Amino acid sequence: MGVPAPQLRPQAVRDATAYAGSWLAYRQTYLRIPGVQAAVRHDGELVHSSAHGHADVENDVPLTPEHLFRVASHSKTFTATAVLQLVEAGALRLDDPVSRHLDWLEPPVGDVTIREMLSHSGGVIRDGEDADHWQLMRPFPDRETLHEIASTRAAIRPRNERFKYSNITYSLLGEVIEAVTGRSYHDYVSTEIVARLGLSRTGPELDPARSGEYVTGYGTLATGPQRRPIDPVDTRAMAAATGFYSTAEDLCRYLEAHCPGDERLVSDASKRLLQHAWWQVEGLPTSWYGLGFGVDQVGERRMVGHGGGFPGQITRSLLDPDDRLAVSVLTSAVDGPAEELAFGVVKLIDLAARQTGAPETDRSRFAGRFADLWGVTDVVCLDGALLMLDPTASDPTEGCFELAVEDDATLRITSGPGYGSVGEPLRYTFAPDGSVLSVRGPNGATMWPIERYVSS
Repeated sequence: MGVPAPQLRPQAVRDATAYAGSWLAYRQTYLRIPGVQAAVRHDGELVHSSAHGHADVENDVPLTPEHLFRVASHSKTFTATAVLQLVEAGALRLDDPVSRHLDWLEPPVGDVTIREMLSHSGGVIRDGEDADHWQLMRPFPDRETLHEIASTRAAIRPRNERFKYSNITYSLLGEVIEAVTGRSYHDYVSTEIVARLGLSRTGPELDPARSGEYVTGYGTLATGPQRRPIDPVDTRAMAAATGFYSTAEDLCRYLEAHCPGDERLVSDASKRLLQHAWWQVEGLPTSWYGLGFGVDQVGERRMVGHGGGFPGQITRSLLDPDDRLAVSVLTSAVDGPAEELAFGVVKLIDLAARQTGAPETDRSRFAGRFADLWGVTDVVCLDGALLMLDPTASDPTEGCFELAVEDDATLRITSGPGYGSVGEPLRYTFAPDGSVLSVRGPNGATMWPIERYVSS
């Protein structure tokens, strides 16, 4: 899956995540996302946590790192982890047909194995023939309705033909956990996963007692100029597929428990099963699926994790188990670009890691966000290297220009895309206090610090 990712030096990670916070804040405003929450952990340390925008736009409530998001299909990673715990305990086997534990479920769905359910290869319908609960036109299915969906016309493809995503199979896995343990799904995952890791802001279903802590979710701008707020809902019998709430910080801590050598949840052998790329995701050449975990090539880095789509909230979390790097980005809109933002953070970290290390002199005086009539440019210091980036880009590392210090007020563009101004200078004018007044370049035009440009 690509060439090895660059080694992560602590300073490179710190510089990259410091800039990532600025980039996320800019993207939140630029894309008119109500709220963006993000966190990064590296080698057991929280190196970044930020929140941008609002938890509740109508009531002018600022978003904080403590606000809770519905993280939807992240739930599948918790469910899969719980199943592997039970496999390790000898309570079930991956190749058991699901009917061995749910005796009411008849063929063909009853013949689907636990492994096939975990890997979305059982050919089972995604949400049922009437899935308007996702539009909040009715409540999410209760147990009786789930059974009806699973028992009638649910097997729509042959088993092991292709990756076929199904919320119904993961909802059934929640019942398997209950049947095997004699405990509710809520109790089992809360005790055996959430509590073991001390995740105080994570749970498997909407908790009315914490109603004031949840962000407000919002609809799309695709259907009009204003986003509509969306009420929170209980996912009932589908909690094992989509019910969880959490924060970016908690999700990063949870993912860290899936690194090699950490056996608080499952053994390394089970982690290898969970994280193996069992199925290619059709149409996405750099995406695969394991057992409850997605597998993605992000730049040069192989990462595992999951995304989540809930009415009003889109979320994405990623883990490089070998380098112990966890990234989570949560957005409070149904069209929130959580994956784009999470991938961007990872690529910024790798961009910093590819630099050669800090020079003897401090170059941070040149850094800043500058604007002119044509747009916005960021000059960034990443592990001692000066780079020029476009903060409006979905991938902030694309079109990157490298800069060299020529004198105490001049940089020169040493490399970059062909249509850019490679070889030309950036000439700075500094105030007596050392702050930047203006920059001429990179194409001979003047730029100003964005705050000065906006207020002028």
